[in-house]
Amino acid sequence: MKRFVDVVLALTVLVLASPVMLIVALSIRIATGGPALYSHERIGFKGQSFKCYKFRSMVANSDEILREHLAGNAEAAREWQDNHKLKNDPRITFLGALLRKSSIDELPQLFNVLKGQMSCIGPRPIVQDELWRYGASVGDYLATRPGLTGLWQVTGRSSTDYARRVELDSYYVHNWSLWVDVKILIRTVFAVMRFDEAA
Repeated sequence: MKRFVDVVLALTVLVLASPVMLIVALSIRIATGGPALYSHERIGFKGQSFKCYKFRSMVANSDEILREHLAGNAEAAREWQDNHKLKNDPRITFLGALLRKSSIDELPQLFNVLKGQMSCIGPRPIVQDELWRYGASVGDYLATRPGLTGLWQVTGRSSTDYARRVELDSYYVHNWSLWVDVKILIRTVFAVMRFDEAA
């Protein structure tokens, strides 16, 4: 049933959002001259890796920029070590910041949902280096498909620390129901509107 809902919902949103997605893709191409889409290796269901799609929100040489920034900024290096993200990320373009604030950058992940690599609702997909952060709860993360949105995103988003994120992911896995997914989906709409808490 969850998979059926995922497919129907993903197809519906793709049809409705296709004009916006086309405009965003063209805007990225015009503004940066680079590709509109970005894919990154993530860990999914049962530990299988997959390419997670997003609209590109960073500069083309983002890895180099990150290394230089962390090497010259001890506070940023600690922040990256603690949360695997930065509040003031020098890699993000002006257009990219707007896309992230509105979560529009994540719309291409609907294709991941259709391919069966992700679900509409679930733990947010993580990279291999983040698995250790789940500790004894790593089995909970690997027991379900990562989601386009999830309990973490509607409970503070980037203002929630990683330990709390792991706790929320485990809670979701152990208490899942279609009704829980419906409530998270409704809360996602309001969470996305709170730009100050955007990821």
